[in-house]
Amino acid sequence: MARPSSLSGFPEWLPSGQVVEQLVVDTARRVFELHGFAPLETRSVEPLEQMLRKGEIDKEVYLLRRLHAAEGEPDPGLGLHFDLTVPFARYVLENAGHLEFPYRRYQIQKVWRGERPQEGRFREFTQADIDVVGRDTLAFHHEVEMAVVMASVLAELPIPPAVIQVNNRKLAEGFYRGVGADDPAAVLRAVDKLDKLGRARVAALLTDEVGLTQPAAQRCLDLAAIRTPDSSFAREVRALGVVDPLLEEGIAELAAVVDGANAQRTGSVVADLRIARGLDYYTGTVYETQLVGYESVGSISSGGRYDSLASDGRQSYPGVGISLGVTRLVSILLGRDLVDVSRTVPSVVLVAVVGDDTRADSEQVAARLRIRGIPCEVAPGADKFGKQIKHADRRGIPYVWFPDPAGDTVKDIRSGEQVSADADTWSPHVTELRPAVTSTLSQPTLSQEARP
Repeated sequence: MARPSSLSGFPEWLPSGQVVEQLVVDTARRVFELHGFAPLETRSVEPLEQMLRKGEIDKEVYLLRRLHAAEGEPDPGLGLHFDLTVPFARYVLENAGHLEFPYRRYQIQKVWRGERPQEGRFREFTQADIDVVGRDTLAFHHEVEMAVVMASVLAELPIPPAVIQVNNRKLAEGFYRGVGADDPAAVLRAVDKLDKLGRARVAALLTDEVGLTQPAAQRCLDLAAIRTPDSSFAREVRALGVVDPLLEEGIAELAAVVDGANAQRTGSVVADLRIARGLDYYTGTVYETQLVGYESVGSISSGGRYDSLASDGRQSYPGVGISLGVTRLVSILLGRDLVDVSRTVPSVVLVAVVGDDTRADSEQVAARLRIRGIPCEVAPGADKFGKQIKHADRRGIPYVWFPDPAGDTVKDIRSGEQVSADADTWSPHVTELRPAVTSTLSQPTLSQEARP
């Protein structure tokens, strides 16, 4: 068999990368559950009619069809989900009679998008989402909560400082209406391309394709340039001279999110009126998140408020959610050498094998250690001890255990210290129980603590 080539856009991490990804997922899950979010997993496919009305993502949906479909067999009209919000909305509608509202869930799953692979962008990737959904109404304070929870996750990871940038669709759409835009959604989609196209090209889009006058287009771009660490953005917006009731509502909501979130997670959230989010279903607060110093990679976390995504015609289920791009974040950490991994295996102890006839003794030691929650493995063969120690060293395992009828010993192969030990009482330091992921930056390092 010829050596296979990798598929662009479908990442497969080496063992050290898997450790980093697991840390991100475990941290997100633990923080989400600390805030009362329950787990959910939905199917991988959704009807196209549900997905193909959510904005610019339409062209990126992967279709699902059997390779050997019979002649004349109808197209199933299914596609792989491109995010976790649309499947979640469908799930809520199907199961509303069995759910307690407001319903709080987290979801960590793969999603698929047919976009051009590049740094931070993949065709298959993992997202970690939280959402809160109400029945008919949803209290505004949940929009503050989203920023607080995600800031809490990011603060526990060994990553560069992260800033959650927040805007409000009501503010943006009210402003666009105030300058004469007939299609505020088209303006939003154009502004959402500022990072990719730059101010001049977006200005041309606004005039040539959206139909704004040049002064109106410039005012929209001036709005997008406003960024403040607190609610002082409101003064700058009003200085642009645009008046609209929806604009004022959006200003008030954005101010409440920024000031409310920073009261709990100081400095984690800023008002950034450039943030638009290209998906059509957002109706209020929208979020994007960048790593300081690595802004060129794009947002690692995003989301927003949606009021009309889930409705059965009789009742609506408004919600708000935010998503962490697990794969994008891991790719940045690995690709930019921002983290070190202490070892690539869970084992903290290698139990040596004295001889083939005494392997059962080594297995017994390992069983006693595992009962006490100490990850370990037994050496693959009864080689000379030096070779077994080298095997542990290559795998990053810090301790080697030597069974002995006269009394077991354990050796820290990093320092060379070897001491008497009992498998029913000996333990490594608590920070060594799991692989540690530490930052390579000059800021204080963060590591993965032992988790139950």
